[in-house]
Amino acid sequence: MALEVGIVGLPNVGKSTIFNALTAAGALAANYPFATIEPNVGVVNVPDPRLGIINQFQKTEKIVPATLRVVDIAGIVRGASTGEGLGNKFLSHIRQVDAILHVVRCFGGGDVIHVEGSVDPIRDIDTIDTELALADLETVDASLDKVERLARSGDKEAVAKAQLLRRAKDALERAKPLRSLEMSAEERKLMRGLGLITAKKVLYVANVDEADIHGKGPLVEVVNQRATSEGGAVVPVCGKLEAELAELGPSDRDEMLAGLGLAEPALATLTREAYRLLGLQSFFTSGPKEIRAWTVPVGATAPQAAGVIHSDFERGFIRAEVYTLDDLQQYKTEAAIKAAGKMRAEGKSYIVKEGDILHFLFNV
Repeated sequence: MALEVGIVGLPNVGKSTIFNALTAAGALAANYPFATIEPNVGVVNVPDPRLGIINQFQKTEKIVPATLRVVDIAGIVRGASTGEGLGNKFLSHIRQVDAILHVVRCFGGGDVIHVEGSVDPIRDIDTIDTELALADLETVDASLDKVERLARSGDKEAVAKAQLLRRAKDALERAKPLRSLEMSAEERKLMRGLGLITAKKVLYVANVDEADIHGKGPLVEVVNQRATSEGGAVVPVCGKLEAELAELGPSDRDEMLAGLGLAEPALATLTREAYRLLGLQSFFTSGPKEIRAWTVPVGATAPQAAGVIHSDFERGFIRAEVYTLDDLQQYKTEAAIKAAGKMRAEGKSYIVKEGDILHFLFNV
């Protein structure tokens, strides 16, 4: 699934440092730079130790983790919604991503001058939210004009859409992001077609200094409070440190992490949280050619999961053979799992669970 998260924030908050660290993390990622005005796009692996565990029992030629596409969008400035700093161009890039990583500066002075002259994470969040809300308000106003004309003719879908757009307009005029609106699944579907930025899920990335790598300081705390009030989350990341870690080989990286009291780079947590934010989960296929993590939405059925591998698999789906990592660790081989009666045959209505190991039988 080619899902994308966009990194946004004010200029000089560390967006590009974090993006470069994410996409330079060893041979696990590829970076695709475009022209200056275009965003940089990187493909980032979702760290998953379960792949290595499967490999302990199933020898294979290659291991392929799940991936996310990450888009580094140029810094948004006050007035972006009216075209400041080529704002309209950059806002159009944000409309195309599935979710937003909002980088917030949570470190003090130093050599990096803040665009607003002082460090205030909540003011910075409000600045970005206001610009995105103003951009959405313009979109909602234009859509509402068209939909209300249709609604007057008695079109039921237009009447429902007009009611939703009026609620959206009211929220945006109060500088409330649309993700805070209570919406039914049907309303969310209606809203999705408009490409509204503030309806997208947001994960806050608190860019901290090396004195606060665990994100326990007062600047991160206020971002945590803001995220909690929105039902969101915060991942503290020291961009400078992550950039250094990304340049090291595995043994040097592990040594540096151990010296800092960290189990893994913060970017691993960030990637997994972004994956969770999008409502995604992994299932695995395992064989002598490759062990691979595949991405499906939470709630996907077995045929839908098969379709991620190849459309023919979904079209000709017969059944899925399913077992778990716990089964593999207990019985060591697929033959032993089958002999113990732990290899389950599941049909078209089976809902795939996080971490399932699957074989698909199909006929086309």
